[in-house]
Amino acid sequence: MKLSYSLAAAVLALSAGFASAHEFKAGPLKIGHPWSRATPAGAKVGGGYLSIENTGAVADRLVSVSVPFAARSEIHEMAVKDGVMTMRPMEQGVEVPAGAKVEFKPGGYHIMFMELKQQLNQGEMMKGTLTFEKAGSVDVEFKVDSIAAKGGGEGQHKGH
Repeated sequence: MKLSYSLAAAVLALSAGFASAHEFKAGPLKIGHPWSRATPAGAKVGGGYLSIENTGAVADRLVSVSVPFAARSEIHEMAVKDGVMTMRPMEQGVEVPAGAKVEFKPGGYHIMFMELKQQLNQGEMMKGTLTFEKAGSVDVEFKVDSIAAKGGGEGQHKGH
C-alpha cells in the first residue's frame, strides 16, 4: 500500500512539473505557454503567441522580441474596426498593467516573426528573448503547434 501512495505521489509531482514546464518568469512577470503555428515551406512570416501576467504592483511593458530563426520580430495588434480587419505594429510595445494579464493570441496582440530563416515545424521548440521595460530580458521557447492551431482552449498546450 505504501508503494502505491509513493508511486501516486511521484506521478503527481512529475505531472505538476510538466504542466508548468512551459512557463517563464521575469521579475513579477509570468510568461505562459509561448507558441507558434507551423509554417509551410517557403513562408516568410510566422506568428508568436503567449500570455503575460504581472503579479507586481507596477506596470511594465513588453518592448521587443528577438528570435534567431527570423531576421526581425515585431509586436503587432490585430483588430476589427467598422467591419475592417487591421493589423498594426505596436511601436511602443504593449503595456502589462500591475495585477493584470495580457493575452497574445490569434486575432489580437501577437508577435510577427518576419523574414523567417527556416520553416517552423510542428513539435519543435524555438528559442527567443522577450525584453521588458522594467523586468529586463527573459529567454523563452516557442512551442510550434499545428499549422491550423487556434490557441489556448483546444488542448494544444497540454503536456508542456
